[in-house]
Amino acid sequence: MLDLMSGFVVELRNAGLPVSLTENLDAMQAIKHIPIEDRDAFKYALATTLVKNEQHWKAFETVFEVYFSMRGPEYSVTENEDGEIDEDSLEEWMSQQMKGMGGRGSGEDMSPEEIAEMLYRALMNGDEAMMAAMARAAVTQFAGMEPGRPVGGTYYLYRTLRNLDLDGMLERMMEEAGEKSESDLTSLQERLEREEFQNRIEDLKKEIEAEIRRRLVADRGVEAMAKTLKKPLPEDVDFMHASREEMASIRKAIQPLTRKLAARLARKRKHKRRGPLDFRATVRQSLSYGGVPAEPRFRNPKPNKPELIVVADISGSVAAFARFTLHLVYALQNQFSKVRSFVFIDGIDEVTRMFQDEEDINNAVHRVNTEADVVWVDGHSDYGHAFGVFWEKFGHEISSKSTVMFLGDARNNYHATNAWVVKETAKKARSTFWLNPEPKSYWDTGDSVISEYSTHTDGVFECRNLRQLEGFVDHLA
Repeated sequence: MLDLMSGFVVELRNAGLPVSLTENLDAMQAIKHIPIEDRDAFKYALATTLVKNEQHWKAFETVFEVYFSMRGPEYSVTENEDGEIDEDSLEEWMSQQMKGMGGRGSGEDMSPEEIAEMLYRALMNGDEAMMAAMARAAVTQFAGMEPGRPVGGTYYLYRTLRNLDLDGMLERMMEEAGEKSESDLTSLQERLEREEFQNRIEDLKKEIEAEIRRRLVADRGVEAMAKTLKKPLPEDVDFMHASREEMASIRKAIQPLTRKLAARLARKRKHKRRGPLDFRATVRQSLSYGGVPAEPRFRNPKPNKPELIVVADISGSVAAFARFTLHLVYALQNQFSKVRSFVFIDGIDEVTRMFQDEEDINNAVHRVNTEADVVWVDGHSDYGHAFGVFWEKFGHEISSKSTVMFLGDARNNYHATNAWVVKETAKKARSTFWLNPEPKSYWDTGDSVISEYSTHTDGVFECRNLRQLEGFVDHLA
């Protein structure tokens, strides 16, 4: 078991999950009391000790299903002489399960109607063991999985669910629940019943998905499936190449991240500075040293929150990066005395008002993308023109309290850079930073002119994901 767990922790770390030695030891203690045969209890015991962030749950579950695939008597699948997983034992086990529940053997021997009816009964009664067995039968009957076929699990999941009519089952369960009730269900009771049945259906979908994953592992091998299924954690997803699903994960991860960063900013500011010398308190303290002022005392510092000015490129190539950065900035706005935002393509517009008028940050960002006046000529990035207009209209408002943040890839379509604007901004501002969502290896290639701007800033930072964005925040305090 020690070797088994050590290998599992290695796979979790390879997937990006932060697992410490202490957490590893906690997991070892937990599973002493839970047999591997109890698959769900075993999984949740490991998750309780090893997963610290709910955003990492999906990655943990995927690693678990791949690593522990076909382990334990419920999946007593053995390896043949060639080291390949033998699936016959799985089918034999499933056949026994079906016969025990009144079926005719494996999923292949049952009609679609029989599977649907037994599945309905399992959902209605909340019978988890039966649901697990029926999930296997449904995959066998409907997924159409073929050995060696290079098809992803999503396709098989779609084929299986398409044949089950789970929406129809939900309505049928609601009707039966109403008939069994001695009186008409109240609106609250009906809602609670529906939520309970919906949760059971979601659990069934997860079980079907897990079963498909296990069979793909059996067909293709653990290592091949691990590479196929491995996905970056939300904090490591590239803003510029995120899928719709990954975008949703990033949005969920932003809120807890902002709370953590806000606390860090406040803490750093509290401990970083001290107020002026308190002469009277120093004299009083010196009495214990015979009047020698050996330990000077200082007044508590006055809050000195910086002003933040954000100038962001929202052209197509970096729009996603700007969106999530604006999310973060405005979630942290209480840490600044004032936050002003400007967005540009080849024209520039101040959009501060759009965030002040909207309670929902998503609506504010949508307004920025649809209402901001950022096109001057042709809508192709022109940093030089946008910066020139910014300095002409707003340069006089930059002061020693201002922290200025430029966001963009500095790809200027071979226009004039007007790098002097960044230089003059840096002279007046408290600090000036540039966040670039491109990998450093791409900087100063093609029409990238980042080096012309970087020499005038306090730092240019590669910022392609939430983890890098979090790392940069330390520089704002």
